[in-house]
Amino acid sequence: MRTRVRGWRWRKNPLRRRSDVVEAWTALLVAVLLGLGAPTAGAATAWWAHDEARAVAARERADRHSVRAVVVTRTKDDVSAYAGGTRRTFPVTVRWTEGGGPAHTARARVPAGTQVGDTVDVWFDEHGRIVPPPYGGTRVWQHTLTMGLCGAGGTVAVVLLGHTVVRRVAMRRRMAEWDRDWALTEPLWTRRSRGEI
Repeated sequence: MRTRVRGWRWRKNPLRRRSDVVEAWTALLVAVLLGLGAPTAGAATAWWAHDEARAVAARERADRHSVRAVVVTRTKDDVSAYAGGTRRTFPVTVRWTEGGGPAHTARARVPAGTQVGDTVDVWFDEHGRIVPPPYGGTRVWQHTLTMGLCGAGGTVAVVLLGHTVVRRVAMRRRMAEWDRDWALTEPLWTRRSRGEI
């Protein structure tokens, strides 16, 4: 049965090598980085992403305007795509008037389940092109959460990769040290000279 002696890398003993000490300090550093560094990196990334997403949302709200339009036609493709449940939005023909002027028609994407005769918001950019609605609060927070998780996950991946590299280098060094020490000790134990096989 194997017995484990906890903390042996921290105590002085004749079997401890420098690579053992390096590995012990690396494990401590990894624990600190995973416990404090990853959440801090995730929070910092989320904070930055939240500010950026709010700035983009403000720009989009300033550059875009919406009109209320009525859905006038749907195609069979639109209906079949909705029936199959593969899309959240689909293109339809809509009609609207601006400021008492002539009626305009265009193809716009509307939420699934929209029927002919329903009124929808259609968004335009400053050049009159139909565009998606500007970022809202939900999308800002989704972006914030996603980027925060990516920042924390990326930090964890880098820390664990670094730890793996340090462990492999420490293991190679430890084996080289053991080989060197065994080459000195083995002849004394077996009472053979170095030239014998």
